[in-house]
Amino acid sequence: MLTFVIRRLIASVFVLLAATFLMYNLVAFSGDPLEEFRASQAPNREQLIEARVRQLNLDVIPPLRYFIWFGGIIRGDFGVSVEGRDVNAMLAQAIGSTIQLVTIATIVAIILGLIVGITTALRQYSGYDYAVTFIAFLFFSLPIFWVAVLLKQFVAIGFNDFLERNPVVPTNVIIGIAVVSAILWSSIIPGKFRRKALTAVVAGSAATITLFYMNAVDWFSVPQIGIVGVILTGVGAAFAMTAIITGLGNRRALIAALVTAAIGVAFYFPFMTYISFFITEWWMLLGLALAAVAVSVAVGYFLGGHDRGSVMRVTGFTGFITAFVIALDRFMQVWPAYANSGRIRGRPIATIGSSTPNLQGSLWVQGVDIYTHLLLPTIALVLISFATYTRYSRASMLEVMNQDYIRTARAKGLAERTVVVRHGFRNALIPIATIVAFDIGGLVGGAVITETVFGWTGMGQLFVNGLNRVDPNPVMAFFVVVGGLAILFNMIADIVYAILDPRIRVS
Repeated sequence: MLTFVIRRLIASVFVLLAATFLMYNLVAFSGDPLEEFRASQAPNREQLIEARVRQLNLDVIPPLRYFIWFGGIIRGDFGVSVEGRDVNAMLAQAIGSTIQLVTIATIVAIILGLIVGITTALRQYSGYDYAVTFIAFLFFSLPIFWVAVLLKQFVAIGFNDFLERNPVVPTNVIIGIAVVSAILWSSIIPGKFRRKALTAVVAGSAATITLFYMNAVDWFSVPQIGIVGVILTGVGAAFAMTAIITGLGNRRALIAALVTAAIGVAFYFPFMTYISFFITEWWMLLGLALAAVAVSVAVGYFLGGHDRGSVMRVTGFTGFITAFVIALDRFMQVWPAYANSGRIRGRPIATIGSSTPNLQGSLWVQGVDIYTHLLLPTIALVLISFATYTRYSRASMLEVMNQDYIRTARAKGLAERTVVVRHGFRNALIPIATIVAFDIGGLVGGAVITETVFGWTGMGQLFVNGLNRVDPNPVMAFFVVVGGLAILFNMIADIVYAILDPRIRVS
């Protein structure tokens, strides 16, 4: 493995050198960075031209100028832009903005795409499968700028108007949502007509009761989860994670998961009334999340018995979900103050920018502000990426489930959960690993159109502005970062193959 990594790194260095040389010269020969001065009537035009020539080494031909640029790269200096700005500072700001914009969208798209794609493969040719296929291709065919405009109009402006008028869901809308929920869940849950009918009744009733309850407590103005919601979520996560990872027949895993959920619930009131007020930085919240996961895994270790590894995974996921819901409830507590503040004025869902200027408040207020600005671009990017992951994961899962070893596993009497999760799902991830690796590697490349529509200044805008100004240094900073990450994650994908499939040997 080490030999493979070293060889790939050496080869990647030469590939990156050749690519950067070509890219630098293509940008340098694409236009004249002095054009704005040549057409200027300013009395100091010659001095301005001379200053830019000296600043960007324009008196050296581009093939040789590349090596001057490369010498700066070795020292960690990306140079200056045509405006005289430090490209290192521009790159740092752009990377932070793009990671904030695209990371959550990509993670959500991957998780939802895998879940929906695999469940449609298990329910092949059902109404659920046909509906998801139609929706996935519909979203995939929509242009991102059009989706972004629709989201601004109907999700942001429409929802803000809803909050300003009377935040109560009309009865006819509740009935429509209940019907859709009943149809959706009855198509997902397999079984005969009686079971599907019961599922539809339960799903429709649950949606109706939930929405009427939200209207009664004015939930849209004062959202909250509360201790009851945390308990229900923790218990539900315990049963769900146990069913998926070990099966509900493993009582030891279920007990450990319920103990983990109980520990999380026990910390609800201390966290809300005391601990959360001492959390003033994001790294402190992250550290608390890691501590929650560590405690959860420790519970699985001590209660896991002979199946300790699987139980630790069950408790780890259960603890993470419970802790996430508690933190989410804490953010919700500041929603009324945030939405009614002087900077927001009752219209919290933002349509442009990455933050509200001059907004003062605690970490929790800042978190809500980040959420309201990320909501629309995240939905836009998820809708476009959703189709890719659902289609690939569905096709991969169908191929795996038709293999001989799956039939052998069933013939040996293994439970269907074991066949799907341990034998099917793991091997279905192998081809998907390539797509996920490249997507993650391209994160910092930015979403140029999305950044433009929603007013984000990220990596995509850095690249486009550099090309428009015939400014090689920002373009090359973008190219080095994105190209390096693409090569790195391509290598990681090869290593992941060997981890997922023991038959693959990396050497």
